[in-house]
Formats: sequence, C-alpha cells, structure tokens
Amino acid sequence: MKVLVVGSGGREHAFVWKLSQSSRVTKIFCAPGNAGIARLAKCIDIKADDIASLLNFAKYEGIDLTVVGPEAPLTRGIADAFIKQGRMIFGVNAAASRLEGSKIFAKEFMLKYGIPTAEYKAFTSYQQAEEYVRLKGAPAVIKADGLAAGKGVFVVETVDEAINALNIIMKDRAFGDAGDKVIIEQRLKGEEASFMVLIDGETILPLASSQDHKRIFDNDEGPNTGGMGAYSPAPVVTKELEEDIMASIMNPVMKGLAREQIKFRGVLYAGLMICDGKPHVLEFNCRFGDPEAQPILMRLKNDLFDLMRATAEGRLSEVKLLWREEASLCVVLSSKGYPASYEKGKTIEGLDALIGRSDAVVFHAGTAANDNGEFITAGGRVLGVTALGSDIKTAKENAYRTLEKIHFDGMHYRKDIGDRAINR
Repeated sequence: MKVLVVGSGGREHAFVWKLSQSSRVTKIFCAPGNAGIARLAKCIDIKADDIASLLNFAKYEGIDLTVVGPEAPLTRGIADAFIKQGRMIFGVNAAASRLEGSKIFAKEFMLKYGIPTAEYKAFTSYQQAEEYVRLKGAPAVIKADGLAAGKGVFVVETVDEAINALNIIMKDRAFGDAGDKVIIEQRLKGEEASFMVLIDGETILPLASSQDHKRIFDNDEGPNTGGMGAYSPAPVVTKELEEDIMASIMNPVMKGLAREQIKFRGVLYAGLMICDGKPHVLEFNCRFGDPEAQPILMRLKNDLFDLMRATAEGRLSEVKLLWREEASLCVVLSSKGYPASYEKGKTIEGLDALIGRSDAVVFHAGTAANDNGEFITAGGRVLGVTALGSDIKTAKENAYRTLEKIHFDGMHYRKDIGDRAINR
C-alpha cells in the first residue's frame, strides 16, 4: 500500500515513523515533509494546503491512503475533495473542521448541546471588545476566532494585558483574518489535559491520555506556543474522569454532529481544564495534537495504517486499541526567538549518534538539509526528543539525557516537562 502524509512537522514525522513499521505499507510520500522525514519517506515539494496538486499527485501515484496532519488543509476541504474523487483519506471534512476553524462556532455548538465550557462573549468590533474588557475586568482569556497555529490565545491577568491582546489580534492583525472576530472568555482554574478520540461517524475510540505544555518558559510562563512538550499518559485523567469525559463531552458531541448532519471521520481532540474534578472544554481540534502525537504514537502497539484505514472506512467497531505499559515524554527544542520571529539556518549537531535507539526517537519539526547534507534549523519548533520509561519520571530522565547530545546555536527548551505529573 502507498501512503501520502500531508504536513511537515513533528506530528507528521511521527506518522511516517509509525507507518513505516506497518507490514502493509510499501511506500510513503510526504508533502512537503522535512529533512528528518526524508530518511523514511520521499518528500514531495507540494504545500500542505495546495489541495488540487495533492489530489493530482495522489491520482498519479495511485496512493491508497492519504493522512492529513495539520488543520489548514482540513478546514479548506481536502477531505471533501479526495472523497469526491473516491480516494481514501484520514481527516475530517470541512463541515466537521469548523469545530476547530471557528472558536465561535465551537462555543455555540457546546452551548447548544450542553457541553461544559467557560462562559464567553464574542465580538467583531474592537471598540466593543475593549469596552467589555474594561467593564468585566480580568483575569480572562482572549482568543482569535480562526486558526492561528496555536498562538492566538492570550491568558491575561490584568485589563491592560487584555487590551494589549485585543490590539495584537484585531488592530495589528498578527493572525490575519483569523482575528476578524474574538472571544473573551472566563478563565478557568484547574489542571489541563489533552483527550483525543478517533471517530468514524458511528464509533468513538478513546486514545491514550496526554498533557501538553503550551507556554514557552518553565512554570508555564511566557507566551503561548504550538506546544513545548507533552507526555502520556496524563495521571490527572483517571478511569473515572475518562468515563465522565466520554459521557459529558464526547457522546454529546457525537449526538450534536448527528443532529447537525455533520459526518465526522477522523480525530477529535478536546483541550480540557479539569476544575474540581470535572472536565470543561477549552477548545476543540480536529486532528492529532502536536506534540501530543509523538508520545502517544510511541506507546501505540496497533498498526497505525490499519487504524487510520478503519477510521476512514467506518470500521472502528472492529478495532481494539493496544498500548505499551511504559510512559512516554516529548521535549521540544525550539529556535531562539520562537514563538516570535526566530533564527534559521543553524547547524544541528549530534543527531547521527541517536539513530537506531528503541527507547528514544528524535522527531524533526522545523529542519532542512544544507548543501553539505547537514541538518539545519528551518522552523520555530525544530525537534521533538521523545523517550520511553517505566513511568513519567524515568521517561523524562531518558528524554533529557538524550537531548544533551544535541546542539544548535540558540537552542531553547523547557526543563520542567512532566514535573506536574511527577509531583502530583
């Protein structure tokens, strides 16, 4: 079977790595891919949101399954285009992707179907949003309505911070059209968790729990990023809490989608805040999280190709998920300046010594190769060092020992990934 993976980040490298282990997969392509992915797949110079070119390539090469990593092509209808041409694809259609593509749509959906979330108000006018902030006060959460690569959310402590966030989104247009509308939301207090499920339209299959670290600096300080690390499982998600999440969030989502006549086949990711033992939805994503995919896929024992094909074909009821007992933890290495403007072209040293490890994998996110064939930095998040261990503490020790062998100028990483779980 031939597989095409769409995307270029650490999540897509994890897909390619896991798919390459399938006995059913004979060849993997990745568009556009990165320098690390190129060691396992043939990288194709097609942008992830160039749907017409991707479809033509899939037809020409006789691709059996296309796997979509990032959100942009999903919201632009890549699944609809492929399905219309009779091509199998793992990824939700455009109607379903609105749960991620518009935070206002997602909030209205949750309100309509009784799904627990924070109180909010939506605005299209900067002036009205500012007046509301001054009236309501802080702390609060300010969110751009549309897609902003995980950076359009501002957790603010003061009114001045809130107004600054509104300026960045609505006046400076830092996120383009994604900032045409904003949500001002009640700030929930508790512990965050990431909970992902596979949905084939009829069956919901929960994946292993995980926890992401969004802020750039230790102790959850600094601006939000696309994610600086993650681990699985998340101890906060007990068996009892998982049952509550399924009953109060995932099952109502399924019923709501059915009532709205929205067919959902793919991944539904709920970013949760656990408040006094009860789950509340912070946001929905309609794809695997990045970096959560990395530790989760390291723990997955199932054949990923079979799992994704079963989702696309509506056969999840036939699947039983199997997980490694070990924990897994991912630490993201980022470029100097990220998540603002960052440097590129820095030579990455030490990667060859880590090839072939069974207990640790370095997933490439923002890398390229120079004329000498050396790996260089080419993005904000550069690498995701992901390791296994008997528990989260051991997985953390393994990951940090591994990353000590890697170096590039300006390399930054958090030193507290996993501490929340270890210190519970």
